Amino acid sequence: MTPLSIFQDWKRNSIKGRIVLTMFRIAHIATLHPLLLVIMVPYLIIYRVCIEWVLGIEIPYKLTIGKGLALHHGQSLVINDNTVIGENCRIRHNTTIGNKQNKDGTYSGCPVLGNNVDVGANVCIIGEITIGDNVKIGAGTVVVKDIPANSIAVGNPARFFPASPPIEINHLIITAA
Repeated sequence: MTPLSIFQDWKRNSIKGRIVLTMFRIAHIATLHPLLLVIMVPYLIIYRVCIEWVLGIEIPYKLTIGKGLALHHGQSLVINDNTVIGENCRIRHNTTIGNKQNKDGTYSGCPVLGNNVDVGANVCIIGEITIGDNVKIGAGTVVVKDIPANSIAVGNPARFFPASPPIEINHLIITAA
């Protein structure tokens, strides 16, 4: 990871998203080496206070996030630290991504989101599930089962449909989703 990689999300975000994700990337780098982690404890405390308490965004610094994440609005965002988020994903406000409590009191694993996943507002993605690459999840959707790649998911509980392939008309590419 290079020092410039902390800015890898800038092109896809507003100023708020840039601040949140730059602070996340710095905090995440601190977890990669035990000595660096000890040195960075004051920063990690500042990160947690600023991002979680002030902005209301729970993105734990241990979380695995691919490059190019876009946060739209970023309010009331909760992501479990064992979740994996692929590259070039979009996540909107009031979204929860994490594990669930099983009937026996144990907790499930966390979701794995593929690359280019677009998550709408007010979405819940819970449980040990996999969201494939190039998936769009509509606003208000509750996802508790795997969603295959190249799909659109909507509803509570989520139903998924294959995404329509782009149509080319007179050299213009038109997409349905």
